[in-house]
Amino acid sequence: MLDSAKSPPAPHRRQSREACGIVLRRCICLTVAVLALALASCASQGDTPASRISVYSTAYLTEDNRIAYTTHGGTRPAPAPKPAETWTWNGDGILGSPSIVINLGSQEAVFYKGGQEVGRAPVSTGREGYSTPTGSFKVIQKNKNHVSNLYGDYVDSAGTVVKANIGVKTHRRPSGTSFRGAPMPYFMRIHGGIGMHAGYLPGYPASHGCIRLPKGAAKRFFENAPLGTPVNVVH
Repeated sequence: MLDSAKSPPAPHRRQSREACGIVLRRCICLTVAVLALALASCASQGDTPASRISVYSTAYLTEDNRIAYTTHGGTRPAPAPKPAETWTWNGDGILGSPSIVINLGSQEAVFYKGGQEVGRAPVSTGREGYSTPTGSFKVIQKNKNHVSNLYGDYVDSAGTVVKANIGVKTHRRPSGTSFRGAPMPYFMRIHGGIGMHAGYLPGYPASHGCIRLPKGAAKRFFENAPLGTPVNVVH
């Protein structure tokens, strides 16, 4: 009598089935990985493209050299060119009486020795309502580490700014705060509260009347202009 039980599969058939199973499992793992990557990419994008460009922030430097931010809506404008702060100095070792000319129209300061130009730098003078006076002046005071007694910030007891970029004559001091004057390195007073000093140059008249220069140029001018140096401010 013949045995009715089925014969076990041949060894090569078992190997073929095992190989197919391995390939199938790998395909499933690969598919899951691709789907996970796609979902992560969508999650990182957040809002739709339209909403991402409808609101944006702009960083800018305030007049007292702090970085501030403002939020805008609409289309992002093209970035403005960075104001040039290049300056020149060739006065080392040159003799002659010093003098300085400030040109409000071209927003430049020129340093002379014995009538010869030895230095030139961009400036930022008084904005509308705070015009830099024109005329013939002299350096009447010098202070390398001058601090303004008119403009600065109101700060709390920990030194945290409560109200920034204020004028003591026009802005009321909040309760519990004190005034901290804005630094004006390499200050040279020429008339009243007006003087030349290192400061931020946005590329146009923006000060409260003083004449701001790049720090390197302000240092050179300060070192080479003794008390009594003539300063002519012209249009």
